[in-house]
Amino acid sequence: MNLIRLLLRTSTAFLSLAVLAGILSGAAAAGIIALINITLSQNQPLGTTLVWSFVGLCLLRLIANFVSQVLLIHLSQKAVLDLRMVLSRRILASPLRQLEKIGAHGLLAILTEDIQAISSTAFTIPFLCINIAIVIACLIYLCYLSKIIFLIGIGFMFLGILSYSVPMKKAMYFFKLAREQEDRLFKHFRSIIQGTKELKLHRQRRQAFLREDVYATALTYRRYNVVGMSIFAATSSWGQVLFFISIGLLLFILPIIYKIPAATLSAYTLTTIYLISPLEYIMSMMPNITKALVALNKVESLGLSLADEVNEVNFNYSINLDKEWNYLELNNVTHTYYQEREEKNFILGPINLKFQPGEIVFIVGGNGSGKSTLAKLITGLYIPETGKIYLDNRLINNKNIEWYRQQFSAVFSDFYLFERLLGLDSNELDIQTQKYLVQLQLDHKVTVKNGVLSTTDLSQGQRKRLALITTYLEDRPIYLFDEWASDQDPIFKEIFYTQLLPELKNRGKTILVISHDDKYFHIADWLIKMEYGKVKVENLFSQKI
Repeated sequence: MNLIRLLLRTSTAFLSLAVLAGILSGAAAAGIIALINITLSQNQPLGTTLVWSFVGLCLLRLIANFVSQVLLIHLSQKAVLDLRMVLSRRILASPLRQLEKIGAHGLLAILTEDIQAISSTAFTIPFLCINIAIVIACLIYLCYLSKIIFLIGIGFMFLGILSYSVPMKKAMYFFKLAREQEDRLFKHFRSIIQGTKELKLHRQRRQAFLREDVYATALTYRRYNVVGMSIFAATSSWGQVLFFISIGLLLFILPIIYKIPAATLSAYTLTTIYLISPLEYIMSMMPNITKALVALNKVESLGLSLADEVNEVNFNYSINLDKEWNYLELNNVTHTYYQEREEKNFILGPINLKFQPGEIVFIVGGNGSGKSTLAKLITGLYIPETGKIYLDNRLINNKNIEWYRQQFSAVFSDFYLFERLLGLDSNELDIQTQKYLVQLQLDHKVTVKNGVLSTTDLSQGQRKRLALITTYLEDRPIYLFDEWASDQDPIFKEIFYTQLLPELKNRGKTILVISHDDKYFHIADWLIKMEYGKVKVENLFSQKI
């Protein structure tokens, strides 16, 4: 079970101590039952030894139970913490293309519902382990009382396990179906948030969306969960009845066939009745455990295994590209989009490009021509399917792709703006940021203190200017701007093309600009024209000369 593997990976020593304490707790419980049976079978006052034995076992039960629970609670909560961090690292370490295939709604479902299912189950594992220890200790005591009756009891137990496991697989199947519907439900929730304006402006669309998408998916999700839980409820009821059938067999049938001492029969009945409570708890936890296993399987099916360590490629972050770097070259690079319901896949390339320091390169083309895909290939966010990328004489591969990405600063069209200037260590960070806020006319809207921006609740154009400030502070050798000027007013658009880009060029930076503003194409040294995955290069620098 992956849940147990997660706990083992967190701390084998802690788990071993907790299990040992749980075993002692279960043994103490069985000992208390044995003392009660001995006392009930005697017709004389209790001796001092039995009294102190009873007191000692109660204390042992109390201490062992407490220690086991505390150890396992600490262990399970640490496992959940590690699980959240491992999953976060796994997502960030996964290829961008894989994450795009999963989609934001799929990742959100993992980070919320799946993690919640796993963490809530991990919290119950301590109590589950203690109850299992009690059951095992009581079974050992039953074997000590009578091997024949023990074998009969074990037979009933195996019958119960067998009759439980078969419907459990069916219930797990329905939970898997429910989990698939949950992904669709999160997709619809995302549509509600992002498409609120469109839904408000069109009543028929809103009603159809709520009825045919949200309600239909939520109803199917509910139906699968109800069926799965109902199967567990029926199986649990059958298990309880099976206990009483076994007790009835011991009391009414077995004494006729086999002579059993009354004391043994009484002890066996009392112990079996005592076992009902921990076994009911174990059975009641099965639905949650099954859901947690479905959640783990869902994560692993997406290639984000939680049970394995994330081994990110280590490199020295102090290694920066030499100031005198010479070229960045893409040699016969291709990338393919495998599109469903399309007769042909979209193929970008083969691409042969060479960039040098101090150049301004515009990437232009219509929608769907491959501009953003090319940008992701250049920055290392997409891995080329064929071809090679060189930075000077260094071939970019899996070992140095992380280092390679650190040479770029970018503002993508779907950029994300952090409220804190994370990862920027500078004694004068606030001073530098304030200077750029003044330059980009944001100082009346935003202030900075200890690397924290006072607000990011701005217009899209102003948010892009804040993102631009972040790239300036990063001070990387190569800059990429994806439609940065599209949300700017004419004044800032003019400033961007005629002042900011030339300033970066004069600092020896290479600037790649995805743009539709043909009015400013003359600013570029090179023009890369994209048309359905094909690249055509136009040298404007030679024309200027």
